[in-house]
Amino acid sequence: MNGTQWIIFILIIQVIHFLGTWKLYVKAGRKAWEAAVPVYNAIVLMQIINRPKWWVVLLFIPIINLLMFPVIWVETIRSFGRNSTLESWLVVLTLGLYIFYVNYTLDVTYIPERSLHPRTALGEWVSSIVFAVVAATLVHTYFIQPYVIPTGSLERTLRVGDFLFVSKFHYGARTPMTTVAAPMVHDTLPILGIKSYLNKPQLPYFRLPGFTKIERNDIVVFSWPADTVRVFFKKEAGVKKPIDKKSNYVKRCVGIPGDSLEVRDGYVFVNGKQLELPGSAKPQFDYIVYAQNGVSSRLLDKLGVTDFTRKYVSGPLNQEQVQILNKYLIGYNQTNDGQLEIYTKASGIPIDVIKKYRLSLKEITDRQRLVPLTDEMVASLRKDSSVDSVVRQVIPKGQRGNNLFPQSPDYPWNYSQMGPIYIPKKGSTVALNLKVLPLYKKIIREYEGNTLSVSGNQIFINGEVADSYTFKQDYYWMMGDNRDHSEDSRAWGYVPENHIVGTPIFIWMSFDNFTESIGNWRPRWDRIFTTVNGDGEPQSYFKYFLILLIAYFVGSWLWKRKKSN
Repeated sequence: MNGTQWIIFILIIQVIHFLGTWKLYVKAGRKAWEAAVPVYNAIVLMQIINRPKWWVVLLFIPIINLLMFPVIWVETIRSFGRNSTLESWLVVLTLGLYIFYVNYTLDVTYIPERSLHPRTALGEWVSSIVFAVVAATLVHTYFIQPYVIPTGSLERTLRVGDFLFVSKFHYGARTPMTTVAAPMVHDTLPILGIKSYLNKPQLPYFRLPGFTKIERNDIVVFSWPADTVRVFFKKEAGVKKPIDKKSNYVKRCVGIPGDSLEVRDGYVFVNGKQLELPGSAKPQFDYIVYAQNGVSSRLLDKLGVTDFTRKYVSGPLNQEQVQILNKYLIGYNQTNDGQLEIYTKASGIPIDVIKKYRLSLKEITDRQRLVPLTDEMVASLRKDSSVDSVVRQVIPKGQRGNNLFPQSPDYPWNYSQMGPIYIPKKGSTVALNLKVLPLYKKIIREYEGNTLSVSGNQIFINGEVADSYTFKQDYYWMMGDNRDHSEDSRAWGYVPENHIVGTPIFIWMSFDNFTESIGNWRPRWDRIFTTVNGDGEPQSYFKYFLILLIAYFVGSWLWKRKKSN
């Protein structure tokens, strides 16, 4: 729905409101025409139902208005003496159309000084819940949204199990484009497992003013441009989602509009210079660790390496032992001599489980292991006398990767070698030919809504021959700090400006073993209440929070004691 269509839609709503309420306006001592003037009619209605005028603002905020409309409908009929629970349900379930029945068929009397307090405890409870939901939805939609890190693409800067607060006001909150949606959920209703929104009507893209722009190295939350997934980790046909209902991803912005970007041996170069990451960043790359006597799992675990596989050899197992081991297995293999090779994650099989169930297990430590490491981890391993070598894995230039942007044989790029590539800036123009087109065809067709076709050596945009293209919005290049294990712009290309959600500002909780059952979660105390962005090491403010919390309770107790005396 474009701007013109949206204005027409609003005018239709205004006509429906006028036809359904003008007699009620007159009975309340107002003029009939006052029910027909957009915005003004809402101000007058607030006076009629004895509610504050600032409620009018809530009626024009997408998503919030969906919550407010039922409240206004109920308040309207109650202002004319229709207080029964049945009528309250009727006006809500008929989407306000019951007001037409009250307006034209019932002889009602306006009650100017009606009580605004609920008559029952249930009514008080419902009223409190409704406005709590309105307030929470307002904050969630336009200011701060909670987010949890589900994958290791930013390890070890942000870790799986980090619970974040994401600021939407830093870059300016993106107003919802999907106008009919359940509050405070994303694309799916919990428990029911069905989508939480209607595809139409859609509002045009609009962003409120922010107080900063996206800069290189900012960690950014955005709507995944390539998202057609209805349910993650389930193979089924893709679905087309509205922009604001696409899955949210979090990555580091390494290229801003107007940049020329290149990836050399895994390192990012912007405008010819290597990108310097802030001190809070912990990038990691894949290394082959070699040791003549085997690379110890205990050594890797001591360093904090969590992304590697452990292999055990086991003798025959009884049914009970098999059931216990299933909790830890990621795979197994039967050897020719009848033994069982068991593969687990880095956490392995706990010693107490091995002892309790009398498992006959022997861990096999291979001479070399491929593991993702930070610079600090590499330095520690190279100092260890048991390790012979630590060699970084780099894909050579010219070796084409699978399913990588722009998915053209003209660009034999891979995760270690890519570019140079231009990051489009709003208003900038690029020359188009068949060689360049794969880099920008998704922008032209999907993100900016043009028709695109090729005939021979000619490119047609919106039916006309084109040898250049001018971009309508800014674009960004996002990458994970876990460089060899991150699905990012190297896989699906540019992130449009209208897909930007916000930036994480705070880790308020963090758990190890987050992908396991909740009983195995372990708090990472050093990460709780830490900042996300910044140049230095992340700072934890947890102890200061505890001090303030204790001071609050002690102060409250002293105040109450003093007041009672």
